[in-house]
Amino acid sequence: MAMSKIPNTRPRDLSSTKDIFVSAVRFAVSIEGPCLPFGDELRISAQEQIDFMLGEDGDTTIIIADSEVQSAVTMGVYNIIHSFETDLCSLLLDTSLEPEGVYDRIMKRVSDLEWMCNVLPKMDLMKNFVSNWAAISSKILVIIEDRKLDHIMWGLKVKLIEVACKVLEAVGYGSVILPAPCRVQLLKTWFPYVRKMKPLLDSKAVEEIGFPYKMNEDLCQAIEGAIVSLILTLPSNDQADILADWIRSREIGYPDLSEAFEVWCYRTKSAKRRLVESLDGHSDTAVSP
Repeated sequence: MAMSKIPNTRPRDLSSTKDIFVSAVRFAVSIEGPCLPFGDELRISAQEQIDFMLGEDGDTTIIIADSEVQSAVTMGVYNIIHSFETDLCSLLLDTSLEPEGVYDRIMKRVSDLEWMCNVLPKMDLMKNFVSNWAAISSKILVIIEDRKLDHIMWGLKVKLIEVACKVLEAVGYGSVILPAPCRVQLLKTWFPYVRKMKPLLDSKAVEEIGFPYKMNEDLCQAIEGAIVSLILTLPSNDQADILADWIRSREIGYPDLSEAFEVWCYRTKSAKRRLVESLDGHSDTAVSP
């Protein structure tokens, strides 16, 4: 009798789990818009609910493959990144030097981006985030490197590096597969920025006692490892271009691409040796009687 009831109750349980999860996603990424009088509390609670369901609820691992769930998450990724891009653009339109309201709103968006970087890999949907992030990366840096923002918003600049690190790790270590031109563009966009910001942040920490915005050791190692791995996935000519640029600016010291350079040299020598052996083999065959 008990066993015969399982087929009847299980679909209802999964449907309920799916409805709860989809609703949580919509509030977590503000698709439903602000919900007064709860404000950010509802958004944060929804994110915590999703974290719990992905970690503790066995049914969630079944329903995340559902098309409605994936559609809600995909829409959520677009919503967060589009909102972040819109708010970031408003920085240069504001007449005040450091518009607190806009800055606070952007930092909330960045917090949402970080949260998505943590939950999307559990759902095997990180590629959607990476593709959207790569599409706006150049625009992000055009804004954040504007002269108006040269000496302010250090916290935002560090947070952007942290999000970029998550993206570089996803692509560099193979959890997200992108075409070679996209990988090259992603690396050529963020590598110079990271290389510029590290010594700049270090010098600010020396100049100002208690300067809180730094690239800590864990972040530095994570970015360096991701960049090295990503370089080694590129076509040889693109690797050569990036490594040549690194050698010209090697005095900066970070990130250290020595490992990537050594691997590239070894692969290049091996390829040349195989080519020579192949040509010698064809030549011997041609002259033999």
